[in-house]
Amino acid sequence: MSVGLMPAATPPTFDPLECASRGHEVQRLAWRIKKCVDDVDAVLSSLRRVQLDDWQSPAGNQYRTTVAVHASALMRAREALDDAAATVLRHSRNVGASDRAGY
Repeated sequence: MSVGLMPAATPPTFDPLECASRGHEVQRLAWRIKKCVDDVDAVLSSLRRVQLDDWQSPAGNQYRTTVAVHASALMRAREALDDAAATVLRHSRNVGASDRAGY
């Protein structure tokens, strides 16, 4: 058995400052993910403007169709990022509580 898999001899001691720091770091991660959501929103806005261009050619129509497919995939990714940000933010609130419980 490796040393990393052995159980600790004594439970970790509760350090409120360390728990607050961990919670803060997790919260910062949530806000960085939220910034990514904002960046995706900006890209989606640009893609919508491209789709509104009035290109009459078959190539223009195909381009708009391709942009729409990519925008749809990007929107699904945006929703997943937004869900992840909310989950990480909820987790940041529980970090201190779980540390106090000895997890």
